[in-house]
Amino acid sequence: MAVEINKELCNGCGKSKEPLCVRICPGNLLYKNATDKAEIREKRDCWDCAACVKECPKQAIEICLPAEIGGRGSTLQAEKKDGKIIWYLNKVDGSVEKFKINV
Repeated sequence: MAVEINKELCNGCGKSKEPLCVRICPGNLLYKNATDKAEIREKRDCWDCAACVKECPKQAIEICLPAEIGGRGSTLQAEKKDGKIIWYLNKVDGSVEKFKINV
C-alpha cells in the first residue's frame, strides 16, 4: 500500500507552520514543502497506519490499495464528521463504498 497526497486538494492546513498530517505521522515521514503542501519523504517507509488519512481536513490524502484488497487502482479516504470517521473505498469502476466508525 502507499499513501498519496493530492496536491490540488492539499492546502498545507493554511498558514499553519505544521499541517495536521505532519503532526500526527508516527514515523515523521511527512513535511510541508516549499509550495506549502504536505509531502511524504519516502513512501516505502510508510507504516500504512492511516493516521494522516484520518486527520486531513481536505481529504487530500488517500491510501492506494493493493489488488488483493480493493482491486488494482482502488483507494481509501477518510472524513471526520459528527464524532464519526467515514471511510470511502473508491473502486476502479467508479463506485464508492462507505463505512462509518464511531470515534
